[in-house]
Amino acid sequence: MSDFDTTTLVIGQKRQVAKVTKNNADLNGARRVGAVVGTDKKITSGSNKAHQGTDHQRIAKLDRENEVAPPAKVAPSVGRAMMDARLEAKLTQKDVAMKINEKPTVLQDYESGKATPNPQILGKLERALGVKLRGSNIGEKLGKK
Repeated sequence: MSDFDTTTLVIGQKRQVAKVTKNNADLNGARRVGAVVGTDKKITSGSNKAHQGTDHQRIAKLDRENEVAPPAKVAPSVGRAMMDARLEAKLTQKDVAMKINEKPTVLQDYESGKATPNPQILGKLERALGVKLRGSNIGEKLGKK
């Protein structure tokens, strides 16, 4: 005889799955039968206690302290020097933007001091406007030495 003949197979029977109950009657009934009973109590059940503790506030404060500083913006003196040189040459922002092959919004950001300084763009602007925009003596005319 083979093992298959002696083994009993039960087909179609569902395995028992843990039942979640919220009332005491079912819980007491399971205890009387002798079933394994596990009780887990939710920490934040019934109210929003998660935001009442100081742990979240403390962690948020630590996160704020470790933030990286935002990148530096163009100095107002650079924007003023650009504007003065552009107006002296009687050029519009669009004209200068076309000369340096950039969008007019880039030039607006540089003149208003909202842009992050890019050495390549500043170099193009220096050549197009003929004014020093980097280092010391910002606003000084570029001349042959």
